[in-house]
Amino acid sequence: MPLTATDNHAVAQAVHDIGSALWFGGTVMGVAGVNKSGSDLRDGIDRIRVAESAWGRFGPVQWLGIGATLLAGAQLARVGGRRMALQKGFGTVGAVKAGLAVAGAAASAYAAYCGSRIGRLAEEAHRRGDTVEVRDATIPTSRTPSEIARWQRRQRLTQYVVPVLAGANIACGSYLVQSYRMGATGRGVLRRLLPD
Repeated sequence: MPLTATDNHAVAQAVHDIGSALWFGGTVMGVAGVNKSGSDLRDGIDRIRVAESAWGRFGPVQWLGIGATLLAGAQLARVGGRRMALQKGFGTVGAVKAGLAVAGAAASAYAAYCGSRIGRLAEEAHRRGDTVEVRDATIPTSRTPSEIARWQRRQRLTQYVVPVLAGANIACGSYLVQSYRMGATGRGVLRRLLPD
């Protein structure tokens, strides 16, 4: 049975929403759980290793969610092209949503890079026989080597930014889905035809 344009839209919306949920939920769990879980371990190097291992295992799944969000979002934009032209506000929110998705993907990549830097620096310090003391994967102590502490602060900040961007992307998607209701469509078209 061939897919209709409506079916294609529904599939793209489902893929987009599942990808966004995976991306948002996984990053929140990582910040709230993975990064903190290492604090139960005795040695700072192990606190970093546990978090790095967990984030490394989640990485491919997270990028699957990000990819689904971006690709399905592009499909939804293509399908809603006429609506962007006719319905006031739809195109603006769509552009903001696309910008949030790209910024979130870039922030996710930077957070992963920060994590790899922390892991590499911690392993180098450990091989030299230096003590690597950290509170958890992203929180240094006063005795954490300065370069590791700098990358921890960067990663912690970026890891808080990622779910904010992913969540804002989801919120924009909800707005756009609600814009498909008949009343919202009619108001949007009238606002386009009869500007303030």
